[in-house]
Formats: sequence, structure tokens, C-alpha cells
Amino acid sequence: MAASKNLVRSESGKIRRVVVVGGGLAGLTTVIKLCEAGVPVDLFSLVPVKRSHSVCAQGGINASVNTKGEGDSPQVHLEETAYGGDFLANQPPVKAMCDAAPGIVFLLDRMGVPFNRTPEGLLDFRRFGGTLFHRTAFAGATTGQQLLYALDEQVRRWETVDLEDDKGDRVPGEKMVRKFEAWDFVGLVLDDHGTCRGIVAQDLKNTEIKAFPGDAVCLATGGVGIIFGKSTNSVINTGTATSTAYQQGACYGNGECIQVHPTAIPGADKLRLISESVRGEGGRVWVPRDPTEQRRGRDVPESQREYFLEEKYPGYGNLVPRDIASRELFKKCFHEKRGVYNRQSGKNENEVYLDVTHIPSETLRKKLAGVLEIYEKFAGEDPYTNPMRVFPAVHYTMGGLWVDFERSANGSLVTGSPRNQATNIPGLYAVGEADYQYHGANRLGANSLLSCIWGGMATGPAIASYRKNLARSAWDMPSSLFERAEKREQKKYESILAMDGEENAYQLHQELAHTMLVDCTIERHNATLDKVLAKIDEIDGRMKRVGVTDTVQGKMNQGAQFVRHMQNMVVLARVIAQGARNRDESRGAHYKPDFPQRDDENFLRTTMAMHQGAENGSPATVRYVRELDYDLLGTPVHVTDAVDISLVKPRARKYDTAGAASAVAQSGPKASPAAQNAPAASTEKA
Repeated sequence: MAASKNLVRSESGKIRRVVVVGGGLAGLTTVIKLCEAGVPVDLFSLVPVKRSHSVCAQGGINASVNTKGEGDSPQVHLEETAYGGDFLANQPPVKAMCDAAPGIVFLLDRMGVPFNRTPEGLLDFRRFGGTLFHRTAFAGATTGQQLLYALDEQVRRWETVDLEDDKGDRVPGEKMVRKFEAWDFVGLVLDDHGTCRGIVAQDLKNTEIKAFPGDAVCLATGGVGIIFGKSTNSVINTGTATSTAYQQGACYGNGECIQVHPTAIPGADKLRLISESVRGEGGRVWVPRDPTEQRRGRDVPESQREYFLEEKYPGYGNLVPRDIASRELFKKCFHEKRGVYNRQSGKNENEVYLDVTHIPSETLRKKLAGVLEIYEKFAGEDPYTNPMRVFPAVHYTMGGLWVDFERSANGSLVTGSPRNQATNIPGLYAVGEADYQYHGANRLGANSLLSCIWGGMATGPAIASYRKNLARSAWDMPSSLFERAEKREQKKYESILAMDGEENAYQLHQELAHTMLVDCTIERHNATLDKVLAKIDEIDGRMKRVGVTDTVQGKMNQGAQFVRHMQNMVVLARVIAQGARNRDESRGAHYKPDFPQRDDENFLRTTMAMHQGAENGSPATVRYVRELDYDLLGTPVHVTDAVDISLVKPRARKYDTAGAASAVAQSGPKASPAAQNAPAASTEKA
């Protein structure tokens, strides 16, 4: 295929840009890597970039630096990530991420991230769930904020850098990055061959709908927690962008894999996270041995406390992976009715104690002040002297848009391959929590920030390669292509403004959220999931009879915007629930008591969902496929749902003894027996 002669200007003389949607860690890193490759970017964000959901991350970022001499290494990190995710993640991308992690943390340190340090001046590391090693670098309890601000500063620098043409001459009036904040992504621009040529977005300030060309588009739009209503997520995390791409033909992977964090503050409006870092610094989970105990937590003697995680999992104690901890808390409260007793209601609440009162206050203020301040503010209690009351909450989206990768000879990734992070829609890429790639069926704590930044570091070069070899720039496509896309989305928006039915979209969201939260999170039962799917179909039908709360055009209209997001949430809710119904096993965060064992023979494979639109009055459905063909720069690519397990051989997942990956811990950076005996790689992913 012939590369375009000019990588800066199109044949018509326009500046060739790439579109990145999402201003969190994944989006910002992608922008930085694109700019370093000389690719100008249009960056879109639903909210001001510094308010992206990455800012809420608390605990830290993983990297096997091994400053404490424990025998940790990137190989161990790979093993524990694969093991913690119950072997549902393709291992070459995970290996690439774990290998790059130490360099990423050192890079962030050089950017000025104020990481905590040891008395010797070295970067400090704490433990997180699913590992016995001190692997998590942290900036107090506000790591996400510090990382986001550091990357935002780098992108702001690129906003001031003049664009240069292929000859190195400055292009007057053109900067490397143009930022569009308070714009809502509403659709992809696809040409007649199904190639992505840009996006359509709406300016939330004046409701203008406009199409933007892009030689490639990257969605870095985060998770879907608001589908479940109460979650630790920001209210912007509706999944509307990934749902829209899915409805336009993108494959959605492992949608049923939703993480429930074991410790959050129960609240009437939302659930506020109490970071795993609290347990990483020595916090202990317990309930009174007497279920009718009426004394305050701090007054209950040690002998009358049940530290149930430590007793059942002595090897890892309070730092078992999140899926295991959440199930144990759920079991203690729902099945055993052993939650904290409430004298006023006369019943046991869905709460357990998370206790840090035994840790010196100086240590707490140095390492956990940010998260403890959140508890004090919203619970009205001093966590330094009173055990905190917590319960599990929907937290993270392991599933997401399906993305590809190209495996290298050493089992990692081919750097700069246009297949890395590519969806099955040519020209569309996905990264961060919006993709499905790195965490399998359960994410290890502190791997999220790492996967976002590493994903951006892989996506930038991939898009640059794709763009370099693109036969025709999006900026040379006929204007009618973009005008049609604008009219399509304008018509959809006007149809929302015209809705005058009796149903209320906010009430329907409450019903959907309650159904998903109660019946499709920690424990899943097929008979109940059938009812969930029926409820989703019912809500889908009632959405057609919604009355929009604001019909005014030309100014901010949150009511109409919410209807659009709600329509997209219903679509993804069906993907999540149907995927859970189909997967008759227990794997990571997906747990079915009727199928308590992992079934590698039938379900060691990616759930690949395709959208099937509504027909003849019937609701939309989900079509599942075992293989997929797509075109990349004129070359056909064939993939299957087989998971690449060539580096870490699947084995029983247990955390009751010290060292879930003990063989690796003993071998250090060398390949573990599991890796040495692993089967050959899947040819479809070669």
C-alpha cells in the first residue's frame, strides 16, 4: 500500500489530525505519544480534563522495582496479573505492560509526581491485593490526581507547540494539540467501507452538533459504572461512547466482567471509595463475633472480633484480590447476617469494620490522609480513632471494546504495530478502562493506572503507524460524508427533544440501576439473570415513551443529554447481563454459586459481543461470535476468542496459603515452571 506523500497536510492542503476522545490518563498519554511522533491531535473531553475520572484514583501504580529486595520482578508481576485475572487476559499485552512498568514510574517521577519516599530518598512502595510484594508506588492517597495533573501539564505544553510541516517549517496558527472540553461524543463517522474517518460531537454549552475529521480515532472514555447507579465512579461514567461504537459495529469483549471493590462508604447518593491502600498499610477487616454486639467498634475487645479474611486466607489476609474479598464481605452480611448491628433499626446492616486505629496517626497522615479525610467528611466519624464502616461497591469495568495486538517473538508486543489497541473497525482504537485487554476477569489493585498509561504508550505509536500507511487521509474525504453524519446525529437529537411521553428517564435509570446492582454484581443466578434481561427489554420499550425534561435548543440541555446516555446504557446493560447469563462458570469477578468452579474447557475464551439492531418492533439483541475478520490498511486480519495463555499456564487459583505465585517468587526474574511448560501461542494472535 502506498503511504501518503505528506503526513502533515492532506492533498487538499488541510492539516491532518487524529482524534482522541477522553482526557484521563489513557487519553493524555496517547496524545503525548502521538505528539512525540509528530502527529497533531484534536482532544475531546466531556468534562474539563483535570476532572476526568482518573483524578479519583487513590492507592497507587504498580511497578516491580524491587527496592525492598523481596525477589519481585516484571515476570512475577505478569504471573500475578494473569493469576489474579483468572487467566482471561491475553498474556503478551500484559507482559509488555509489566515489563514497561518500572520505566513508567521513573518517567512519572521525572515529570514531578510527588511520590512518597523512604527515609533513604528512594521511591516508596506499598502492598496491594493479590501480591506478597511491595510493588505499588504512591503519592499519599491521591495518586490518580497527581498523575493526571502531571500528564495534563505535558499536554498543555504541546498545546503551545507550533505545528511543523514535512519540511520542518512552522505552520502559522496551528498547534500540535487542539483541546475541546465540554464536548460529548455522539457517534463515529464511517465511510462506505466501514473505515472510521472521524467523530461527531456535541458542544454541551450551546448544543451544536459538529463532525470532525480524523485520520484515526481513539476512544479513552473510561468505564460504565453508572449503569449500576451507585458506584465509586464519577457520574460521567455512563459508557455512552463505547456503547455508541458498539452499536456502530465495534466488538465488545468480556462485558460481564465488572469489578466490585470490597471497601466503600455506603451512601444515599453514591458509594465513595476507601482505597485498597488502607489495607495495604495494615488496615484490618472484621465483624463482632456476637452478631448483636451494640458497642461501638473501638470498644469491642480484640478477643471478640472476627478478622474473617485473615482467618480464612492466612497467606494474604486482608490483601486477597478484590473479587474474593468482596464475596467474603457479601457472604458475611447477606448470608450470615453478621454485618454491624444497628440499635435504631434493630438489625444487622450491610457493613463491616475496616480498622486502622492500631496504626500510628503519623503514618496514617503521611500515607492515607486523603482517603481518611473523605471518610471523615462523608461518614461524620474520625477514622483515626473509630473503625470505618464499609461495604462492597461497583468499581471497575474489566470488559470493554475488543482490541487487538501483535505478538512479538519474545512473547511481548511488536512496538508500533497498527494492530495494537485496534478495534475491528478500521481506524478506531480504544485504550484505558474503555478496552478489555489487560485485566481478564478481575483487575489487581493499582494495575489500573498502569494499564491506562501503558495502553496510551502502545496506542500512540500504533496510530502513528496506521496513519503513516493510510492510503487516503480522512481530510481528503468528500465533505458530504461528514455532513451526512452531522445530519444523522442532529436528527437523533431533535427526536429526543420531541419526546413527550409519560415516562421519566431518570426514574427508568433508577430502575435499571437497581436491577443491575442487586441481581448482576457479586452473585449471579441464571433464573435471576433471565429476569434482569426481561427488565432490560421492558425498560428499552419504555424509553421510547420518555418525556424529555428540557426541550430548549441552543443552550446547555442536561435533560436531553441524559436521555441519550440512558439509551446507550440500556444497550450495554444487555451486553453485561447476557454475557453473565451465558458464562456458566465462576471466574474472577464473575461468580455463579450454581457453577462454583472455573471451566477452562468451555469458557477459557473471550466473550465477543456484536450488536444486533431492533427489527420489526423487537428489541435489540446481542450476537456472540467465536471469530472475527476485519481489514487493517488493506490487509485482512482473522482473530478468534482464544485467549493467549502461552506465558503463564492456567492453574488453580487459591489464596489460602502464602504465595499464590510462590514458584515465581522463589525463582525471581527467571521464567517460572508455569511459563516454561506453557502451550504454544494461538496462531490467530501471532
